[in-house]
Amino acid sequence: MSLQDPFGRKIDYLRLSITDRCDFRCVYCMAEEMSFLPRAQVLSLEECETLVRAFVGLGVSKVRLTGGEPLIRKDAHNLVGRLKAIPGLEQLLLTTNGSHLAKYAQALKDGGLDRINISLDTLNPERFKRLSRTGNLQQVLDGIEQAQRLGFERIKLNAVILKQRNADEISSLVAFALERGLDIAFIEAMPLGEIDDHGRTEQFISSEDIRRELEQHWALKPSQYQTGGPARYWQIGDSQVGFISPHSDNFCSSCNRVRVTAEGRLLLCLGNEDSVDLKAIMRRHPGDQQRLQAAIVDAIGRKPERHHFDLDNTQILRFMNATGG
Repeated sequence: MSLQDPFGRKIDYLRLSITDRCDFRCVYCMAEEMSFLPRAQVLSLEECETLVRAFVGLGVSKVRLTGGEPLIRKDAHNLVGRLKAIPGLEQLLLTTNGSHLAKYAQALKDGGLDRINISLDTLNPERFKRLSRTGNLQQVLDGIEQAQRLGFERIKLNAVILKQRNADEISSLVAFALERGLDIAFIEAMPLGEIDDHGRTEQFISSEDIRRELEQHWALKPSQYQTGGPARYWQIGDSQVGFISPHSDNFCSSCNRVRVTAEGRLLLCLGNEDSVDLKAIMRRHPGDQQRLQAAIVDAIGRKPERHHFDLDNTQILRFMNATGG
């Protein structure tokens, strides 16, 4: 079985948020003062596993665990082993801010996690504190080092660049990745949730702006490398430099993914509010896999063709931590 949306796109990639909570308060991601979901409204780990089994049964072969910060969810590392054992699941991935990675990297590796994405927007400790509001850069660097030591299949850094915040570190971040044999992706900031820390338009930098900056230091070669996600890659030496460009280079035509939030809402598009409450179905009809899968199939039939982001007009009120990073 396979999932196909009304525009002929095969859906084989699920991004599953296991918590809306995060120990950072990054300025482009959320407000400084946040309210989080009560525990009863969040999917249990058993429900997370049930959902993944349902999606894999419908042809999904790649699952990424996200948050919030997934590693602050109790027993998240144990969930990895349970999901990895599901027949048909080919890739199990994790996106993390890295703050707890040094502690859990071994357990994640033992559980079979394939690849890790780690957010890293600056190499300056004071700036890191300002951007994350609560974070400690050294903890993240220790997590990267531990993950490399354990030999994960692929480790990629993710960076969000803001014009007056960290744009002067674009080349430094790439040099850091190159020195360690890591890949790096630059993500255009997305207008999710109301923020009051800065104006989104005045801080926005496009992927093309970042490429031009990098071309002053390195020869970028177009790359055929793909991960099944939205990034488009260029190669510098042995490393891949990716660009995720929801504003300047819309990638919707090749969209192969959906998101499930920590409260069990199936989001059909990052930039649209339409969703289906899968948690309600699981709790109303426990153990009914067919009913759950039927709801998923029906929902995919409503997947929109594309998103429409407007930096000057926040249309999506949920923050990224509620969306699933």
